[in-house]
Amino acid sequence: MRAQGGAEQKFPWGAIKWLSNADLQPGSEQTLGLVFINAGQSNGMHFHPNCEELLYVISGECEHSLENEVFSLRAGDVIRVPRGKRHGARNTGWEPVRMLVCYSSPQRETEGMER
Repeated sequence: MRAQGGAEQKFPWGAIKWLSNADLQPGSEQTLGLVFINAGQSNGMHFHPNCEELLYVISGECEHSLENEVFSLRAGDVIRVPRGKRHGARNTGWEPVRMLVCYSSPQRETEGMER
């Protein structure tokens, strides 16, 4: 099924635009979206109690903290965040970092995200 995408969610650090989830496409079994984090900003440490997350960096660069490790990511890199693991990204570049995000649930839950 073709998705039209949903409204953009804006935050002080950037934005998320949902492309597919249970709200946009009833019966969906995953969530897909585009996220960008503004230069010098962070989306804060958080976790997803009900799903795994995959992040693919489209452009820009960031440091992604996953529990006690920090990974430097740039265009073409992928990171997998297991269900329930605390993580967060900080843009280390001069332009927004743009990422494609996919969750293994049609209704991703987020706990602890700094807004």
